[in-house]
Amino acid sequence: MKSLLTTLTLALSCVAGTFAAPLAAAQDYPAKPIRFIVPYPPGGPLDAVARILADKMKDGLGQPIIVENKPGAGGNIGADAAARSAPDGYTIVMGAVATHAINPTLFPKLPYDPVKDFAPVSLVASVPNVLVLNADTAAKLGVKSLKDLIVYARANPGKLNYASGGNGSAGHLAGELFKMMAKVSIVHIPYNGAAPAQTGLLAGQTDLMFDNLASASQNIRAGKLKALAVTTTARAAALPELPTMAQAGADYGLGGFDINTWFGVLAPAKTPAPIVARLNGEIGKALRAPDVKEKIARLGAEPSPTTPEQFAALIQNDLKKYAAVVKASGAKVD
Repeated sequence: MKSLLTTLTLALSCVAGTFAAPLAAAQDYPAKPIRFIVPYPPGGPLDAVARILADKMKDGLGQPIIVENKPGAGGNIGADAAARSAPDGYTIVMGAVATHAINPTLFPKLPYDPVKDFAPVSLVASVPNVLVLNADTAAKLGVKSLKDLIVYARANPGKLNYASGGNGSAGHLAGELFKMMAKVSIVHIPYNGAAPAQTGLLAGQTDLMFDNLASASQNIRAGKLKALAVTTTARAAALPELPTMAQAGADYGLGGFDINTWFGVLAPAKTPAPIVARLNGEIGKALRAPDVKEKIARLGAEPSPTTPEQFAALIQNDLKKYAAVVKASGAKVD
C-alpha cells in the first residue's frame, strides 16, 4: 500500500508540474524583448500594421517588440522561421492569407504545416480588394458598373485582360474566381509584383485588376481608376459608396463572392495557452485604441481582433476555399 501511495504521489506531482511550468512561465512573461517576424519586405500594408501593433503592444507588455522582416518565397521563409522557433512566446509572426491559406495549395512543397506548426493568436486586420478598370478603358467601353463589365465580357470573350501581382497572388485568384462565377473569359496578365501590375493598368497596358484597396484608393479618388466593387462580403469603410461583388453581381452568379487579404498573429505550436491568451488580450486592446484604429484605417485596412479559436476556424475555412480556387485556376509555383 505504501508503495502504491508513493507511486500515486509521484504521478500527481508530475501532473502538477506539467501544469505549473507553463503557468509560471506565463506569470513571468514577458521577461525580455519579443521578436515579431514579418514574412514580407518593409513598406506594404502588412508590414505597416505590424509596426503600428508592435509599437502599441510594448506598453501593455512592458517589453520591446522588435519587427524583423524575413521576406522570400511568397512569405514561406518568414513563416517557416517562426514555426521552427522555440514555443515560448518570444517569437511571433504576422501570418497572412497567402502564408496560411493560399500557399499550402500553390506550392508543391511547403516547409511548414499551416495548422500543425502554429498556435493562432488573433486575426489583426483585413484589407478588401477592389475591382478597378483603367478609367480611359472604362469610358471607351461604356462600363459604369459591374453589370456593364459582365455584359461586355460575355459578349466579347477573350477580349478583356486583367493584371495581377503574379501567379497565385490574391489578385490572380480573385480574377479566376470572378471568371468562374460570372462565366466570363478574360485573359490573365501576371506581373512581378502588385506595384508593377498597377503601373501597367494605369498606363493602359491592361484593362482591369483586383487591386488592394489600400494601394488603389488614391488613384480611385484621383479619377485614374474606375472602381466597380469590393471583393468582401461587407462594404469597405474607406469607400462605403462602393457595392460588394456579391451585391452588384447577385444576378450574374456572384452572390457568394468573398475574397480579402487578411493578416494575423501566430506563435509556434505548443506555445503555452496562458501566453497565447496574454498576447491575444494585448492585441485586442491595441486594436481597439483610437489612435491605432485611425492609423490602420489610413492604410485602407480594418482592425479585426478575434479569439484564438475564431482565428483558427478562419484559417481552416480559407484553406478549403482557396484550395478549390487555386486548383481551378491551375496556378502553381515550383
